[in-house]
Parts: sequence; structure tokens; C-alpha cells
Amino acid sequence: MKLDLRKFYQATNPSRTLVVENEEDRKYYIDFSSVRGTKILEELKDNITFFSPDEPTCDLFTGHIGCGKSTELLRLKADLEGEGFHVVYFESSQDLEMGDVDVGDILLAIARRVSESLNKLEQVKIREPESLKNILKGAAKLLNTEIELSAEASIPGIGKASANTQGKFSAEVGIPGIGQLTASDKEGFSLVALGIGKISAKAKNSPELRDKLRQFLEPRTTGILKAINEELLKPAEEKLKQYGKKGLVVIVDNLDRVESRNKPWGRPQQEYLFVDRGEQLRQLKCHVIYTMPLGLMFSNDLNGLTSRFGADPKVLPMVPVKLRNGNECQEGMALLRQMVLARAFPNVEPQERLGLIAEIFDSAESLDYLCHASGGHVRELLRLLNDWIKKNRELPLSREELANVIRSKRNQMTLAITDDEWALLRQVKEQKQVNGEEGYQILIRSMFVYEYRDNEGSWFEINPILAEVGKLNV
Repeated sequence: MKLDLRKFYQATNPSRTLVVENEEDRKYYIDFSSVRGTKILEELKDNITFFSPDEPTCDLFTGHIGCGKSTELLRLKADLEGEGFHVVYFESSQDLEMGDVDVGDILLAIARRVSESLNKLEQVKIREPESLKNILKGAAKLLNTEIELSAEASIPGIGKASANTQGKFSAEVGIPGIGQLTASDKEGFSLVALGIGKISAKAKNSPELRDKLRQFLEPRTTGILKAINEELLKPAEEKLKQYGKKGLVVIVDNLDRVESRNKPWGRPQQEYLFVDRGEQLRQLKCHVIYTMPLGLMFSNDLNGLTSRFGADPKVLPMVPVKLRNGNECQEGMALLRQMVLARAFPNVEPQERLGLIAEIFDSAESLDYLCHASGGHVRELLRLLNDWIKKNRELPLSREELANVIRSKRNQMTLAITDDEWALLRQVKEQKQVNGEEGYQILIRSMFVYEYRDNEGSWFEINPILAEVGKLNV
């Protein structure tokens, strides 16, 4: 079977998130849950669909950068929709400045995304959110921001607003026209959602406007939360159930990218949002799943975090290429091979793909070398493969060229490692453990060390690219 090198290269793009609802992406998807220690997605799904379908739930989900969190969350979205839930998934980094986030910003982002999603459902009609509208009018006045809400505004599922819904969202005129809408009209709700988006976009691009907006929103957080719950989420739940849905689920992705810088008063931003303000994040009257920074798992505030949210965060680890005792993890390696082969032959059955290895690589050992070198980090595996294809430029891919790619990556990584960090790495090599915030920041955030899970719990291993460096054996 002739393989198109260019298509294979494009299919191995490490920046691409698989959306399993798409037929093509579904062919690339490999389920690693059997080797990741626990079936995390099943636990998240069961918490909503089985244990608490009619009561709001709130879960935290985290994992190493590039380990496949977004792909798994999109799979969860599809599964929950298959169970009859209306699911709103969005990437918070599109709405928020991740270096400077407050709880009010997150709540407004959720309100915006939920309202936009509901506006696409013609059967779901909700009264315009009066209290929320008034809060936004005050925010616009403070920012002296003029936002055009015209008949030509592109609002999915709504089309053009009628003449009496045109107006300006500004310091001088407030939101004229919106108040004239009837209870059955969806335009008012759409325009308020658009207003949130406009204000958030202005604030995201300006630290000064963010400060002004925050000073206005912070003392009103309780009111914002009440307005979102009473005027948006609870009515949405009722209407969705009348429409035949089982409820509303919101998945807030990319909050794990919130930076660890300190707030002006000295509190780290991550702990401030998820620990100090965690109680407010979990008060939304619908099912919510937040991604959170992995560093919080190594924080002294972890107990406070679990207390606020009432459950331990779910952690997505690496795919094991070897076991805790050093032996090869045969099942993990088999799944990683399939991940690579599926990118080349998506329409071929898994067992048949194994007979096509020679179409891609100079030997089966070269494929295994790639999988071992990745350490089971799915994005890193694709990055190595992508670079390998680009360097080799022809098929079959040679092990020698892969060795050059790995050597270059190793040289790049070792330039950043100090003598003290080498000492920490040697300690991890011996003890298979990482402890404390310093250990996280130095070893895991820098991808010097990977986390795995088995029946005994977590264990850690040196990134295989570094494992052969002589300084680890000093």
C-alpha cells in the first residue's frame, strides 16, 4: 500500500487536537484508558450520568502539557451528548488573558458560551437576563466602551435582529432596544452574550481595562453568580429537559494554562482561583468540568483544593512504555504503535496495520525506538515523528535519522539543566517520586520527568531522551 509522505506528515501534526465527533479524527483516536491506571473519562461521565444526573456536579481534570487532555474532553463531550445531555465545551484561553484571570472573568466566559450555545437551539427560549444585562451596562459605562449591537451582527442561529433591537452598549446610551424585547424573543439574550464577548475582548487586550473591569466586577461576584444561575442556567436546564435533554454540562478547557505568577497581594494566581475562590466556581447550577493546573497537585494547598470541590482532581498521566519495575509495558507499547500506524493508514484495521510497518520504517525496531523515546507523551511522540519525517524526506524512515532528531532534542534540553537539577533527576531515577512545588516546577513543568499511574498509584520516570545522559549516573 503506497503511503503519501505529505499526507502522513500532515496527519502527525502535534498541535492538532482530535475531535472524535469528526469521522476522520475518530479514525486516528486511540483509547489509552486501559494502561493509564484508571478509567478517568468513565469516572467523569458516570458522576454526571449515573450518580448525579439531576444535581449539579463539579469536577477538576488535569494532566501534563500535551498528554491529550483536550482530545479526551472532546471524547467525553461526544459521550455525554450520546447520553442525552447538552454539552458546552470551550477553550477558556480564547476568552481570558491567562496571565491575569479572576473568578468573575471565568463566570462571564461561561455565561457567554452557554448563551451562545443555547441560541442555536430554536426550541429553547429563555427570558432575557435582566440582572446580568444591568451588570454589563455598568461595566460598559465604567470602561467607556461603545459596542455596536446592530442588525448586521452575526449571531449563530438567530440571523438579523429586528429594527427595535438595534442599539449601542455604551456609557451614554446603555442598551437601548434590548429592554423592548418580549419574553419570548431570543435576540435580547443573544445581544447580551455578544456584549459579554465584546467587553471581554477589550479587557483581554488591555491590562488597564482589565483592572477597571475587575474593580467593578469583584464586589458584584455574588450578584453575577446569582444572575447566571437564576437567569441562565436554571431556566436553561428546565427548557432543555422540556426539549428532551437530560441536562446541561459545561466543560471549561485550558484553565490548566493559567500562569503561576503572583497576584499583586502575593498570593499565587493558581491557588487564588482554585482554592480561595473555588467555592464560587463550584456554585454554578449545572454540571461543570474545569481543567486545572497540574502544579496544584504538588501544592501545599491541595487539601484545601479537594475540600473546596469535594473530590480529588482527576489526573491524566502518560502512556507507560515500561512498568514500575523497569520491564517493558507491552500493552502501552502496542497502543502507541497503533497511534503511529493509524496516522498513516486510518482506513486499515489495527491488526492489518502491523503488516504495513515496512511501508513507513526501515524496521519494526525503529518504530519501537520512537515509542520508547517519547516516554508515552502523545504530543512528544507526534513531534518526534513529525520532525523525523521532515528530516528524512522519503520513505522508509531510517533509524539513523531518528537518532539525529533525538540527539538534537537531548542537546537542547540539557542546556537548561543545572547541577542542582541533575541531582534532583538522579534522585527521581532512584526513588521514582517527585515531591513538592519545587519538584514540580523544576522537573515536571520542564518535561524532564513524566508521571505514570498503576494499581499502586503514581510513579515518576526520567524523560527517556535524558535517560542516557552520563550526568544521571554520576
